[in-house]
Amino acid sequence: MIDEAELRLLVSGRWLVPLMAHLGSEQGLRFAAMRARLGLSPSALAASLEQLILAGWIARNPGHGHPLRPEYVLTEVGIPIAGFCRRMMATRVRLGIETGQLSRWSLPVAARLSGADRRFTALRTALAPVTPRALSLTLKQMMTFDLVRRSLEDRFPPIPIYGLTARGRSLAAAIR
Repeated sequence: MIDEAELRLLVSGRWLVPLMAHLGSEQGLRFAAMRARLGLSPSALAASLEQLILAGWIARNPGHGHPLRPEYVLTEVGIPIAGFCRRMMATRVRLGIETGQLSRWSLPVAARLSGADRRFTALRTALAPVTPRALSLTLKQMMTFDLVRRSLEDRFPPIPIYGLTARGRSLAAAIR
């Protein structure tokens, strides 16, 4: 399991999870191979790689130079993160969710809702610094993929409560 700080760092970039998953499956890759697999622009890939290097999860291969050696390899700290990313990508594939279809807050929302149903304000407080708009859009997006359900508490005024569906619980289980 990864901690909340690591999860927030992973979801801060759209391509960090798939990139770490690919690096974990191959024990390192070359820049051109990563670019071809993910279909990224060179600048987007370079920015993502730099973010992973700053996190300490990958490093440039000091023995690079031979055409068959990978340019980027996982560090000791990055190996369990890559394992998590591989499980997360497998779960996304099983649920039929492509890489770019969920917002960056989807995984933290699923993690927060895995324990119990919550009100919007409780979610927003737990996921600070998420903006209300970003959280609202994330919840709507997750509802379209049948990951989150919304119910109304029978009060006046009615209070919306958000919880995970069975599909959402399988996504949250992959986080743990």
